[in-house]
Amino acid sequence: MPFEIIIVGIAVLTGGALLLPVVRKNDLWRATVTPLASIIGSGFLVAAPILSETLGQMAVFGMAGLCAAAWLFGMAMRFNIAETEDRVGKSSNRVINGLDRLSALALAFAYFISVAYYVNLLSAFALRGLSITDPQIIRFTALGILAVLGGIGLMRGLKWLEGIEVAAVGVKLGVIAAVLAGLALSMAFSLGGAPPAPEASQATGHTLEHQARVLLGLIILVQGFETSRYLGSTYSKTERIRTMRWAQLISTGIYIAFIALALPWFHGVTLDNAGETAVIDMLRPLATVVGPLLIVAALMSQLSASVADMNGSSGLIEHETRGKLGVKLGYALTAGAAIGVTLFSDIFEIISHASRAFAAYYALQSASAAWVAFRHAKAPMRGTVFAAATLLALAVVIFGLPAE
Repeated sequence: MPFEIIIVGIAVLTGGALLLPVVRKNDLWRATVTPLASIIGSGFLVAAPILSETLGQMAVFGMAGLCAAAWLFGMAMRFNIAETEDRVGKSSNRVINGLDRLSALALAFAYFISVAYYVNLLSAFALRGLSITDPQIIRFTALGILAVLGGIGLMRGLKWLEGIEVAAVGVKLGVIAAVLAGLALSMAFSLGGAPPAPEASQATGHTLEHQARVLLGLIILVQGFETSRYLGSTYSKTERIRTMRWAQLISTGIYIAFIALALPWFHGVTLDNAGETAVIDMLRPLATVVGPLLIVAALMSQLSASVADMNGSSGLIEHETRGKLGVKLGYALTAGAAIGVTLFSDIFEIISHASRAFAAYYALQSASAAWVAFRHAKAPMRGTVFAAATLLALAVVIFGLPAE
């Protein structure tokens, strides 16, 4: 019981601190929350079991590699904020304009699907707590949530939806801090439930080719930092660059720490049962409060990630229409597209297309950064790095096995 009190106490203190007005109203924190919410979405819940099953004891190194790849793409995005944005739209920059338009199309497609995906997961998790599993009820609940979020965005704009997002991320980070602390205390002092004894060798039975393709597909789990690119109507270039970097550093620390601490609990998990509930079931022996806390984290993850992608999508719409369609109308259009996806598609089948669309977007943005670095910024070293990022993103499109 004292161990569970410690876990709950950490969750309350951390979440409470992040929900203090001085934190919630801080512009830099609010700008950090949007990419952070998207990066630590459902990926946080499925990364550990998938990596454990695929890579065994090398899972931590796999996660570090994914975060390094995401940082590489983030470098290209930050370079584009600083150097490329002001060049887009000028008639003399046809290559930049073409790459920007193609990447916008790929990202819009990915955002529309991902918003629908996150909200449907949110609906499914919320109703599961009420023992409701009927697909039609889940779908209609998701439609209602999308309509509400779209209406709030249309009527009140970014700041109101950011308020929802900031609160959800505060609660989620409080839960994550508590679970990480519980895992660390259990490992260091044998508190709480004891994890399975780690084996000297955990052979996965997968070929190196299969492992590499899974890792390429898993890059989607650390996606989300690109939302900073399309918040220019509210935040300056300097703010967006700085807070995107913060979001990636925070998420990298969380992902690697969680994989390292949770890995001993995931022996025997397979990709067939590596969904959100796998995390809850495998970590439940740690303490009875962990299951409910992780369910809360799951709900907050889907809510914050869906709002983050709506923020990014609406900013993208404003950016691509040169302000003719404002951010508020962008929310309504995004919600409408997500409603259409929910009504007429099985999003759990087409999410793989969104994964590849995100990777295609990174390839195009990295190519744009490489072009500007070579032709305009006179930075050949950076251009070479961004060219390598382009090839990596193309490898994800062609060879990656979708993670979601």
